[in-house]
Amino acid sequence: MDSQTQKKLYDLWLQFAVMVVRNQKLEPPQFASVAQLFGDTLQQQLAKFTLQDHPLVGTISSRDLPMVDGKLKVRGENFHTDHSNYSAPPKSTMLHAVALPSHGGDTQFVDVRRAFDELSPAIKEKILPLRSAHVYESSKSPRKMAAISAEERAKVPQTLQPLVIRHAETGRAALYLNTGRMEGIEGMESSEAVKLIDDLYAHATQLKYEYRHQWKHGDMVIWDNRSVMHQANPDFDPAEYRFLYRIMLQGAPLTAYQEQHHEETVT
Repeated sequence: MDSQTQKKLYDLWLQFAVMVVRNQKLEPPQFASVAQLFGDTLQQQLAKFTLQDHPLVGTISSRDLPMVDGKLKVRGENFHTDHSNYSAPPKSTMLHAVALPSHGGDTQFVDVRRAFDELSPAIKEKILPLRSAHVYESSKSPRKMAAISAEERAKVPQTLQPLVIRHAETGRAALYLNTGRMEGIEGMESSEAVKLIDDLYAHATQLKYEYRHQWKHGDMVIWDNRSVMHQANPDFDPAEYRFLYRIMLQGAPLTAYQEQHHEETVT
């Protein structure tokens, strides 16, 4: 791909946040090569969900998922942004469909840029300075994270993240939410913090902000974790096989939108 085409593709991805490329048949090295068009590959957090011969390529397999009350318990079952507990969370996640069930298993995305834009001025003013602790699994998490050992958990990072971030490349403001990892809000009483997080989450996950991707064989989807949240769906026959490759791209430490806006104003 020539540099002009690559830049156009990248700019369109930044603008729309979710890009779908149909009818691909990528082996792991090819998938990794495509990822390099968008950034540097990030090491996978859980080695057990990677390809042995290609450890930078993760896997999402229905055969790795537990059954709970007769249903598959998928990873990522509520809206979230990946690895938000990292000091520099991945800027992007890419999936490539290798095997799919006959129906179900959609991935949903919501635009947290538009969600912020449409908040009231009073709510914006309230949340711009706020930060939340992001941990491996919040005490209020609506879903169970993958089971890891105490030794592994001790190595998992945790950090404070702004409730409103400034996109490092576009400058746009966006809500930054992950109810599976957010452990309250800095300086706020617990019950008040939980209510605020829940209210923002309910606002951001309205249908008007959503794109629901119905997977087809050969689909490659890349999304911007700084602009959207996503969630997986377990609504497919557990007897059918669903298998996707996954790659994440290295991000930078997040910047609070208010801080950057203030600096620009002062300058």
